[in-house]
Amino acid sequence: MRLADASSPSPSSAAGSPPSARAARGCSSPAAEPATPPAPPADRAAVSPFEPAVRGFLTHCRVECGFSPATLAAYAGDLRDLRTWMEREGHRGGWHELDHERLVGHLQSLAAGGLQTASIARHTATIRVFCRFAAAAGHTPADAAERLSQPRTWRTLPHVLGHADAEKLLAAPDPAATLYLRDVALLELLYAGGLRASEAAALPADAIDATLGVVRVLGKGNKERILPVGTPCLQAIQRYAEQLRPKLLKEPTGRLFLSRTGQPVTRIVVWQVVKRHAAAAGLHNVHPHTLRHSYATQLLAGGADLRVVQEMLGHADLGTTELYTHVDRSRLADVLARFHPRP
Repeated sequence: MRLADASSPSPSSAAGSPPSARAARGCSSPAAEPATPPAPPADRAAVSPFEPAVRGFLTHCRVECGFSPATLAAYAGDLRDLRTWMEREGHRGGWHELDHERLVGHLQSLAAGGLQTASIARHTATIRVFCRFAAAAGHTPADAAERLSQPRTWRTLPHVLGHADAEKLLAAPDPAATLYLRDVALLELLYAGGLRASEAAALPADAIDATLGVVRVLGKGNKERILPVGTPCLQAIQRYAEQLRPKLLKEPTGRLFLSRTGQPVTRIVVWQVVKRHAAAAGLHNVHPHTLRHSYATQLLAGGADLRVVQEMLGHADLGTTELYTHVDRSRLADVLARFHPRP
């Protein structure tokens, strides 16, 4: 039974042909053309020499790589910071002025400004990908970031909820509240399926198959995964879809979760819902990713295979999933007591 009730490159040069090619096609000879090109309209803003490469890079990431809007926004912000630093240092001619020493200087300025190591690591990753693209597309003579190393970061263990705290969070919404059914369904889904906030916000109304007990999720890189979820989650979503969503719906939309005004919720709204109910339950430092961490940790603690958990989380790298194996110390102690000859 489906729960849907609504409808659902690289940049190439744009330069003109050389005179010989124009003549071969029967075009006017260069001598017949004006000596100087016409001036652009006075109201047309000058295009920054940095802009074409950035625009081409973001288009490549969106079309060829299928990166999410959030990833594209992060890339654009990192490159904007680099461009601002370049201009402030007097390098305004374009990306061809970029070299290894200047990249190091930019990253050092980020560190001096108080940016955390993890954020600097993300900036470095953006710069390395962009410089590789810029060199391949001819925007720079060489890959300026070829010798740029990734800063080492400490891997902090994620905060997870125990079973009792998770139950407190799921019971926190007020039954008298207008959006009670939506919030319960959203919390149940985040905890039962380990979805990212952006994935829950973008979930289509027809993504729930109550008969099979699964949810179809479109994750990073537009990769789809099928997640089994429990009966409490399915029942909560069904109650919301049948009793509240039709009342919220103002105009046709394929999204499952709607706001009070009838618009699809955003990932920011998902964060706000979790934070608000966590505070009401007396829980601190809880956000959507906390539920995702808890989901993964409890699967592994229950004996789930690491690669199965990787698939269910939508991780491209198994190393990311391995982080959760360090969280449940009680299971490690139990393994030691059961199997080591001298526990």
